[in-house]
Amino acid sequence: MVGHSSLFSQLLLLVNRHQFARRVKECCAEKAAKGFSCWSQFVAMMFCQLAQAKSLREIIDGLACCEGKLNHLGLQEGPKRSTLSYANSKRPWELFEQVFYDQLGLAQSLAPKKKLRFKNKLLSLDASVIDLCLSMYNWATFRQTKGAVKLHLLSRATAFRGNGAGSASHYFVGVGTWGTG
Repeated sequence: MVGHSSLFSQLLLLVNRHQFARRVKECCAEKAAKGFSCWSQFVAMMFCQLAQAKSLREIIDGLACCEGKLNHLGLQEGPKRSTLSYANSKRPWELFEQVFYDQLGLAQSLAPKKKLRFKNKLLSLDASVIDLCLSMYNWATFRQTKGAVKLHLLSRATAFRGNGAGSASHYFVGVGTWGTG
């Protein structure tokens, strides 16, 4: 029988699992983790990028379609939406930054004379919750006793260098409040 592997699993093979595990230890990223590993989160977020998923639901549903093939990606089962959301908010982002630079180093060592350029604009979207005093800003009801707004900021890198230096343009996307009814 001829063995075939998906393009996605071939891309994941480029990531050195031992080096990834070392980075997880360095960042203490799996401290108090119960069952959902950093590797599972990485696979889900890689799927998100490759499938151009726009929401957690799209990621979860897309991985659920591959239920029988997930073990080839290093997953026992697809993550739940709340589990992935919690991991994305609580795990240190520095882990994935280090993994990026490890992969960048690999790419530069394989093709040292090629200049790394991105065909499309690099964009980064941040959604931050800003706590407000509910007695002063009654329009910003977040919970019964807490006020907050959600700020969305889109950053576009105009230059990128391997050392992380570069310039960026920031675009204010919007502020949202939570409705009570």
